[in-house]
Amino acid sequence: MLASPLVSRVLPDRPPFTLRARAITPLTTGGTRDEADALIGVGADGRIASVTPAASGVGAGRVGAEAATAEVIDLRPLVLLPGLVDLHAHLPQLSNAGLGFGLPLLEWLERYIFPLERSFDAETAERQAPAAFRAFASAGTTTALLYGALWEPSLDAAFRAAEAHGIRAIIGKVMMDRLTYDLDPRSPGEILDLSLRQSADLCARWHGRDGGRLRYAFTPRFAVSCSADMLRESAALAVSTGAYWQTHLSEDAGEIAEVARLFPEAIDYLDVYDRAGALGPRTILAHAVHLSDREVARLAESGARVAHCPESNLFLASGTMPLARYQAAGVSVGLGSDVAAGPDPSIFQAMRVGAYVQNARRVAGFDSGPILGPLDWLRLGTLHGARVLGIEDSVGSIEVGKEADLIAVDPSVTDPVRAGVSGSAVGSAVVSSDAADLSDPADLLSRLIFRSHPAMVRAAWVRGRRLEGPVA
Repeated sequence: MLASPLVSRVLPDRPPFTLRARAITPLTTGGTRDEADALIGVGADGRIASVTPAASGVGAGRVGAEAATAEVIDLRPLVLLPGLVDLHAHLPQLSNAGLGFGLPLLEWLERYIFPLERSFDAETAERQAPAAFRAFASAGTTTALLYGALWEPSLDAAFRAAEAHGIRAIIGKVMMDRLTYDLDPRSPGEILDLSLRQSADLCARWHGRDGGRLRYAFTPRFAVSCSADMLRESAALAVSTGAYWQTHLSEDAGEIAEVARLFPEAIDYLDVYDRAGALGPRTILAHAVHLSDREVARLAESGARVAHCPESNLFLASGTMPLARYQAAGVSVGLGSDVAAGPDPSIFQAMRVGAYVQNARRVAGFDSGPILGPLDWLRLGTLHGARVLGIEDSVGSIEVGKEADLIAVDPSVTDPVRAGVSGSAVGSAVVSSDAADLSDPADLLSRLIFRSHPAMVRAAWVRGRRLEGPVA
């Protein structure tokens, strides 16, 4: 057995620091960089100052001298990856993850979700949001686009928790002026005015906080629960404030039929949002499972983006999204966990299920052409996710000048015959002589995706600040 010694067993909480480990990252210009023994220097401003082979020492960079003076923390045999980007999750729903398998979407919402969200008041948010952010970080997620509940005070509590935790978060109060779980006897017009006012106030308080680490997303739940006025006015607010606009699109057949009934003047589901002026590069549409050729072309033309949620689409038997078709059309796509319909907050799990879906569609004759490989799925869950949010110049890959959103993973816990103990301290991971050869980065990512383990993420950083959650 070979144990890897550490220069320091204490993981850095704040920059500047330099980490020594294998590093695998997609590159903004294309392709993947696999540095078998890398030094990653992080400056005091939380940006990556240098990425060099260890044999060459800490390289010079914009703040390379700062990082060079920091102690080198040897994380081998851990592997550094960019932090994962989750483009679709529901903050109030984590406690119901895994419940309601196989139900139609609208029935699942009524039975499991609306009662849960109705109880997500400020006190509940203060208790649950910190735990949720720890859970996301433990899964390797450093950036999350989240739906909240209806209640304005619960959103303030959620933002305060994200501010304290350090995760990069975009959050929005759900907006519903019909099919709502708000039991107060208000008229639809009163609900509309209140929701717009509260959402605008939340945006004014939180959008752009901490240098843009916290941002706001106007969040009409979906066309079934929103009037045309709600969709139009929320989209206008997003445009005027520079915030995001997020909702659901074409998740399951029953939902699509109900949208057609409620909006008979629309050409199709996407046209409901298009008529509201909601399509654009800061619009993120979750699911988009059942789209016509017209809708796909319009998505690409408008620059609106898609959050692909393969786990939840199978959990609720909603359908299988034709990812290759959308990518070929030029639609920008990333990954979402969609907790709680997605039963796991891990984007590694979304990669795995998404890969199975692609294979199944090809075997069934629905898709042709090549499928994504493990390194492509890493790109989809990191750099492409950042691109969907328009922040790919800052995060999504391990490259000089970007903010140090990183995770350290332990491949040894994914080995089915490994001799180590799950959950052991950093530096005590062992490498068996019987272990598979993972020198090929595609093989290593294949192992992390298809045998992901809850304990494999040992640390996560945003801007070089270590997040609470992963167990080192």
